[in-house]
Amino acid sequence: MKILFSPSETKIAGGEEISFNKNSFIFPELYETRMEIVKQYNDFITSASKDELIKLFGTKKEDVLEQYSKDLFTTPTMKVIQRYDGVAFDYLDYPKLNTNEKAYIDENVLIFSNLFGVLKAGDNGLPDYKLKQGETFSNLKIEKFYNDNFSKVLDEYLKDEDIIDLRAGFYEKFYKIEKPYTTMKFIKDGKVVSHWAKAYRGIILKLLAQNDIKTIDELINMKVKKLRIEEIKKQKIKTEIVYAIIERLKMRKKPVIAFLLDKRGGAMELSYEELNNVNTNGKILW
Repeated sequence: MKILFSPSETKIAGGEEISFNKNSFIFPELYETRMEIVKQYNDFITSASKDELIKLFGTKKEDVLEQYSKDLFTTPTMKVIQRYDGVAFDYLDYPKLNTNEKAYIDENVLIFSNLFGVLKAGDNGLPDYKLKQGETFSNLKIEKFYNDNFSKVLDEYLKDEDIIDLRAGFYEKFYKIEKPYTTMKFIKDGKVVSHWAKAYRGIILKLLAQNDIKTIDELINMKVKKLRIEEIKKQKIKTEIVYAIIERLKMRKKPVIAFLLDKRGGAMELSYEELNNVNTNGKILW
């Protein structure tokens, strides 16, 4: 079984003073192809104007602009799964998994990086980079590049595997699954939940590792606290498990900032605790 997963924009800084190389990532035979994008990104960030960096990184903070405009090839690296630090990864809580559970994640999870393309969770050598989802540089179509160049090897890699697709919709542009696969949707009172989807994906991924799930049948029979299977929809090669939320989650208390756009287009910085008090119309409820 393989699980396809999204990256996060927030990342953990630091790592080992070892640069990535041909043996760092899955599909080493395509390392030079992958580097076509990475090298162009590196050339751009080390020579771009401040306004160009603001657009690329999605922030005006001077310390962030300085941190992420450094040469990527001399930046410390770490294991892929340990680099990402968004909501889904917070709920996965990889550091607290036992050895066997970590091995399950390392071997079976594929993460689709905005910059590096598809990576195994257990790959070693990912630097701390910043590239806002959907953003580009030098007029590159990054998702199309990876879809064109990596789909064939991914098809071969996944041909004998059950596939669970936990990616956000955007990352389907990097790779379109061409065989039967299973995905998930989370609903509350009959409506699709968007605010908490990342958290539930992290919870599901953690349970897959803890229960050593190897087949879709085992997944369907797996008990998930605060969720129940409402229905299972099948359409062509896609099977969608619809989970009904029995009890709403509370965001874990972390000093991470979320950004909320108001109806006038302005942005507000909210902590996760504050985000718990935001309704579906984007209004703060206190």
